[in-house]
Amino acid sequence: MSPEANTAKSGSAPGGRMGRQRARTRAALVSAAQTLLAQRRINVAIREITETANVGFGSFFNHFTSKEELFDEAVHVTLAQHSRVLDVLTRGIDDPARVLALGIRTTGRLQRQQPEMARIFLHQGTRLLLDTTGPTARARANLALGVESGRFAAPADIEFALMAILGALLGVVQFLDAHPEADASASADQLAEGVLVSLGVESSEARRIAREPLPPAFDG
Repeated sequence: MSPEANTAKSGSAPGGRMGRQRARTRAALVSAAQTLLAQRRINVAIREITETANVGFGSFFNHFTSKEELFDEAVHVTLAQHSRVLDVLTRGIDDPARVLALGIRTTGRLQRQQPEMARIFLHQGTRLLLDTTGPTARARANLALGVESGRFAAPADIEFALMAILGALLGVVQFLDAHPEADASASADQLAEGVLVSLGVESSEARRIAREPLPPAFDG
């Protein structure tokens, strides 16, 4: 029997039983790291991570070389998850103003809809503003598209404008985290409207865009 056949028979081939078990273990470790990040508990022992993940201590080093590598992966996965949500919400929309408003409104609502994800964003703080692959990168591209197409008034510095917008968004999420009684929908929509106006969108149109119906998962 060939080595390939032996591998397949043992279940260790990619997608086989062992491969699926490895994927489950890795996912459990990442999920545990997300939970710890949301709780602002990063100075923990590896054993506490594996206990949170409900996996064996030795399995940690089959996937990660350090806690830092695991937490970096947890942040990357969290950003990718939110990016996929934004991809679905904005699919087929070619207006940069509507795309920007949807991003602000849904991200602002995260503290109520997915508080763990929101707290991971808050834990990362301004480091998120420099991300090159997740929601920050897509916001940067959309802002540039809006300026190039004439939809947005050209700011003196696009990068500075982006940092100001995302910094304000993080501020809203932080405010909502500290004030559970506050209306997340109103706060996020108000920010979206203000940002559009600052980019040259006429005020009545900005208000309409910032109050368009959202999918049920974000409507509230």
